[in-house]
Amino acid sequence: MSNRNPVVILLVALIALFFCVTACTQDDDGVLPLSSGDDYFFGVGFFRKAELDSGARIHLASDTLFLQMGNLWTFANCALKEIEIDKSREGQSLVISPKVILEYDGEDCPAPYYHPDTVLSLMLDEDEMEDVSQILVRNDEDSLLDSILLRRGKFELDTFNFFVDSLFDSVHALPLRTKDSPSIMRVLDSLTPRVFYWRPMKSDCELRVDMCDSVVNDTIFPSSWDVNDTALVPMRKLCALGDSVYCVSARWVNDSTKLGDVQERADTVWHTSLYYVEKIPECASVNSISFGAFALDHDFTIVRELMVPDRDETFCGPAARKDLFVYDIQRMRFFPDSLDVDSLYGIWKSEATVVK
Repeated sequence: MSNRNPVVILLVALIALFFCVTACTQDDDGVLPLSSGDDYFFGVGFFRKAELDSGARIHLASDTLFLQMGNLWTFANCALKEIEIDKSREGQSLVISPKVILEYDGEDCPAPYYHPDTVLSLMLDEDEMEDVSQILVRNDEDSLLDSILLRRGKFELDTFNFFVDSLFDSVHALPLRTKDSPSIMRVLDSLTPRVFYWRPMKSDCELRVDMCDSVVNDTIFPSSWDVNDTALVPMRKLCALGDSVYCVSARWVNDSTKLGDVQERADTVWHTSLYYVEKIPECASVNSISFGAFALDHDFTIVRELMVPDRDETFCGPAARKDLFVYDIQRMRFFPDSLDVDSLYGIWKSEATVVK
């Protein structure tokens, strides 16, 4: 009896497995549906990216405003019903809050949950734009995704060429600027004194040319210095008079075993700044600016797009001064501080030397 038990158990297991496979096998096996056929819901999706007018700095009230939305979660392509645009006011800012409206009726859609980017054209009424100086866009989590300045006027694109005189490389000539407006101006910001250390090193001549009546020591200082290192400076001989040669240049041999005392060499770091300065119409604003290569004794090209306001424009800027635009060329930034701009304007107007 004990020998038959394993056979019985195996037979029962095979029968049970057959019924399980039969129960799980259906004629319509395949990809699982996204949801059952009678599902239906109405809700709100979300998005993670939004950009106004392709990232432009200033938007004119007379232009069509475009909103590019990305990373939209819509459950499926067929679940996206519409995108609603809610608008509200915060002081002088118009806040745009898109809403991704979903409506799903159970239809399967072979599409990812993230919807492709969408570009919307926003038609804003004059009443909505009244007294608005800025437009903001926020998502469903009230996160600020982008902002753009709203102005009333027109854009003017101009190209300026300045000849960069060699004096711009001389710190003793600063402050210095080109003539009239627009202009480029370089000023001296500060000085940093520092000290380099060096030791004289004997240098012997292997092939001397005896054409000198008398000789003097010639100190061959390095072309660059390191504040963290003590430089070894070869000490050679040079003819005192005339252009005669004391030694063949390739036959000098330095002797690092014969060094003199450590000596100091004083130096000064001159910290300067280079600015683009332009007198602009009151309440105007520079929308974009780009520069060519800056080199001495060559032309320096600047391309600038200026927003010129209408007579009925009530807003100014962005600018640190209503009638002056200053751009920091070295740091590649718009000048932010009005007090510093006033100081620079005083230098530009009365103190800076105008190159011929």
